[in-house]
Amino acid sequence: MSSEFPEYVDVEYDDGEGESPDDYPSLQHKIEKAIEVTKRGLEQYENPAVMWTGGKDSTLTLYFINEVAEEYGYEKPTAVFIDHFQHFDEITDFVEHWADEWDIDVVYARNEDVGEYVDANGLEPGDDVPIAALNEQNQHHVRDILEYEDEEFPFLLDTYVGNHLLKTVALNNALEEHGIDGVISGVRWDEQEARADETFFSPRHDPDIYPPHDRIQPILQFAERDVWDAFWYYVVPDSVAGFPEDGYVPESAEDLPDGIDQDDVPISPKYFAGFRSLGSEVSTEKTTGEPAWLQDLENTTERAGRAQDKEDLMERLRDLGYM
Repeated sequence: MSSEFPEYVDVEYDDGEGESPDDYPSLQHKIEKAIEVTKRGLEQYENPAVMWTGGKDSTLTLYFINEVAEEYGYEKPTAVFIDHFQHFDEITDFVEHWADEWDIDVVYARNEDVGEYVDANGLEPGDDVPIAALNEQNQHHVRDILEYEDEEFPFLLDTYVGNHLLKTVALNNALEEHGIDGVISGVRWDEQEARADETFFSPRHDPDIYPPHDRIQPILQFAERDVWDAFWYYVVPDSVAGFPEDGYVPESAEDLPDGIDQDDVPISPKYFAGFRSLGSEVSTEKTTGEPAWLQDLENTTERAGRAQDKEDLMERLRDLGYM
């Protein structure tokens, strides 16, 4: 990574400060802003990467990257997929398939130390991992950064230690290994209270916490409903041959236009099955069988099916580099 970082970057870190989705009154306004932020990110950073989970938000972000890169001749950034060892198989299959379709290079960020211990000892999610069995880096994070005092932690994604080691440490190691200076992510203002104050370009420059980089966040202004509208009226028609150009919203996987199967559509099959937010296989449930976009998005909680820790915990994890 260049020693001059962030001096070569010219972005407005207060862009979006104090705003909400309501400041972008139409889907077109939201899309125009997403394209503006994406274009600025691709031109300003020497080695950007996009965080891709296979979920709707990061896939929408990747769509904007594809569109901007093609129109303006930018090289597509590498996608970083955090492999926390507890994914639905359908998600990893989805990422591999669409990475090939869209010609995206994917690198997998893993906490290999934890993964190797789990494999060697045949552990299942929820089993305990001894802190003493971890390498020096992981022990430092557990004891000195998280100030966790127990002798073991459960091998679960949606816990304080598990989330930090399996996702944040894995991500930060990948940023350092690949010299990434800008992380393009699909976080949204309305998704969680801990993300409501984010700006379109957000500095992460403290070398004691993470490899210095910026977060580039093109879809902050999208509400959940906007994300699905963007998919059915822009992403899918632009990606699937034969899909109606003026958009079409199916009521199920069987309700797609003739000649088009669920696998042809760049939307995870878990959303067709009723999931609204995709976490780990062992801690995410659906609350209804309706496809995500047909549910009561305005009056129910997006992450209701996830065993995610509370907002104060999320805020602490974000301070340490979580997305």
